[in-house]
Amino acid sequence: MDERAGTPAQASDLVDVDALRRAYYDLKPDVSIPEQRVVFGTSGHRGSSLNTAFNENHIAATTQAIVEYRASQGIDGPLFIGADTHALSEFALTTALAVLVGNEVRVLVDEFDDWVPTPAVSHAIIAYNRADHSDQADGIVVTPSHNPPSDGGFKYNPPHGGPADTDATSWIANRANELIAEGMTGVRMSEPSAVETYDFRGRYVDDLENIIDVKAIKQSGIRIGADPLGGASVHYWAAIAERYELDLTVVNPEVDPAWGFMTLDWDGKIRMDPSSPSAMASVLAHKDEYDILTGNDADADRHGIVTPDGGLMNPNHYLAVAIDYLYRTRTGWRSDAAVGKTLVSSSIIDRVAESLGRRLWEVPVGFKWFVPGLIDGSVGFGGEESAGASFLRFDGSVWTTDKDGILLALLASEILAVTGKTPSQLYAELTEKFGDPVYERVDAPASPAEKAALAKLDGDAISATELAGEPITAKLSRAPGNDAALGGVKVETATAWFAARPSGTENVYKIYAESFAGADNLREVQEEAKRIVGDALSGA
Repeated sequence: MDERAGTPAQASDLVDVDALRRAYYDLKPDVSIPEQRVVFGTSGHRGSSLNTAFNENHIAATTQAIVEYRASQGIDGPLFIGADTHALSEFALTTALAVLVGNEVRVLVDEFDDWVPTPAVSHAIIAYNRADHSDQADGIVVTPSHNPPSDGGFKYNPPHGGPADTDATSWIANRANELIAEGMTGVRMSEPSAVETYDFRGRYVDDLENIIDVKAIKQSGIRIGADPLGGASVHYWAAIAERYELDLTVVNPEVDPAWGFMTLDWDGKIRMDPSSPSAMASVLAHKDEYDILTGNDADADRHGIVTPDGGLMNPNHYLAVAIDYLYRTRTGWRSDAAVGKTLVSSSIIDRVAESLGRRLWEVPVGFKWFVPGLIDGSVGFGGEESAGASFLRFDGSVWTTDKDGILLALLASEILAVTGKTPSQLYAELTEKFGDPVYERVDAPASPAEKAALAKLDGDAISATELAGEPITAKLSRAPGNDAALGGVKVETATAWFAARPSGTENVYKIYAESFAGADNLREVQEEAKRIVGDALSGA
């Protein structure tokens, strides 16, 4: 924890936006250098122009690759494109439009030249493809999500509306790097002078009444505060307040590409993470002024929930409350609609699902795994421990297949309006029934070779039979829900578990751990996890 975590950013902390712009256009990547290649992670390609990791050639080549990929898949409908408030997003959007127009792709941008949250792009793709069209739409979201102001991000959403799977992203990244290596000769660009427009905000906001009980929120008269954290949801919250006549205040409507109004995150960096107490410190100062106070990250795919009685909720705690509430109130959902969670989310969700008589669908890290179930209604709710989730409409049909932080923030107000209790109070009731787990993520050092070995490690390679004094009941390297590879391992006992996964950006591996036996037991689980993983890697 940095000593300045949670304190206001100072001038020395701020990125030079002009330098970002110059670097974006002036620096040319060399894809023989790994750090300068196009690389798609779980949420697209990310990097800073200052490090020659997110520059004009990256975006032009990636967009050209997307054009070629969609053509190879027979996708010839419109492409919806939106961008968040990061400085590099504006430059990348301009580049992408030039390539899309140069390739004669029908592209739709925001009608009001507004920023567009990730869930609004997913919503638009799904809405188009559910209508009676002979073609299919897809989309691009220009965002690095909650990353620092110096970063840019670029992700592709195919016709299902959610994050592209690795079969698509690998093809796109490889083709983009080829185009860069070939001197960009295969990239077609034109002046984006005339493109079609789409009312992302109006259509999204008007449709909310089909998934959130906005009438109950209005009638309750609860006071709501929504802080966009300088992100793309800023005008959406104002529109929601007006459209549904809610007592809703946009706590800080300021948009600043340097995010000078933020408090520093745990490591001393500016990061728009609504689940971080340090990043949300300025928001938490207002917690007693509202019945429900929420935050979103820059592209509004994550949520933070603040209550007067509990402060900022742990994302795992809120997911458990949301699941319990939704499956008790959404009578239009399929009776067999499963509860979706990632393997590193709290196991109190397992106990909630069992009490509801619902099947638990546990998948690897990455929201893309929830897409098929949300589309066909076989999964009612999909959530990640990193404060990202989405769920179905009242009638059991799909809403978004990408994370929706606006939706989950509004749900907190519905929960209070309908139950008369805050999500914090409801979580306390859940712990009385199911126990009070302690959860934490820590990092352990690992060489690149060890990280590669961990990603391929089989659960059977773990020789340990006990964890923190309890018999081990499962050693997983594939997800129970869909049998997909975890890219690591998860070890479980009756009251505790840990999961180990390699970091994609640092020479460490991440240990997620949880115990229902208290903080001391959690520490024991974490220490034994390092030994168990170390032993397995040494024998791999």
